[in-house]
Amino acid sequence: MMRILLFLATNMAVLVLVGTVFTLLGFEGLLAANGVDLNLSALLVFCGLFGMGGALVSLFLSKWMAKRGTGTYIIENPRNRDEQWLLDTVAELANEAGIKMPEVGVFPSDAPNAFATGWNRNDALVAVSSGMLQRFPANEVRAVMAHEIGHVANGDMVTLTLIQGVVNTFVMFLARIIGHTVDRAVFKTERGYGIGYFIVTIVAEIALGFLASMIVFKFSRWREYRADAAGARLAGRGDMIAALERLRGNQSIAQDLPGELTAFGISEELKQGISSLFSSHPPLEQRIAALRAGA
Repeated sequence: MMRILLFLATNMAVLVLVGTVFTLLGFEGLLAANGVDLNLSALLVFCGLFGMGGALVSLFLSKWMAKRGTGTYIIENPRNRDEQWLLDTVAELANEAGIKMPEVGVFPSDAPNAFATGWNRNDALVAVSSGMLQRFPANEVRAVMAHEIGHVANGDMVTLTLIQGVVNTFVMFLARIIGHTVDRAVFKTERGYGIGYFIVTIVAEIALGFLASMIVFKFSRWREYRADAAGARLAGRGDMIAALERLRGNQSIAQDLPGELTAFGISEELKQGISSLFSSHPPLEQRIAALRAGA
């Protein structure tokens, strides 16, 4: 909860700072002089409420959506030795990482993968695919779960969601400024909003959202290195490297997590060229090299 309050306070401070800068630089007066009547401060607050609000709602619903989206079965009363081992392993790792025991689940998928989610490091969910649990050696599954526990302990779900909220805020804000300006200056709408405003705003949101998503993906790739390092500390560097090596050997098998959970899995399909800028995970080769270098 303290992490969320801190980031909310930081984000509000950013909104106040941006609003102050616009006022000091006279942006509203400049727009008004060119026939564009727009209250930037009010617009910024409006976009902040919707941008951050949507991200926080998504965060608080993340466990529920993950369970429904993947068909994850939550282990409450272990049905076999594998489930008992998984519960005991996660309990040990969570205790070592200093977090409360998360919910532990298994989701039906032949693809080797795992994910962590939840709004709070002490109210999280970690899950592994049935394919990974069945085919990977126990020490490598343990390393993968240590990686996911690392995400939880680092507060990555909260941080990534709040960064997305800030990005959403400024995409909405800038898109509406562009739409409003074009509607007044080009389409000569004097009162209310014309069709030009809505069309330009939608196009601007799509374009700006596409570009801004690179910021979110950049952070997502960086946090994978941190989670790998945490997994190495909790489960051993050799086992963490071995697990990533085995994942690299299984890259031909589709990583079928739902889109909203891709960033929270342990791996995703390899992307090349410019598409790598929109990848939530660095190439496995680079992650392995970082671990070997002790990064």
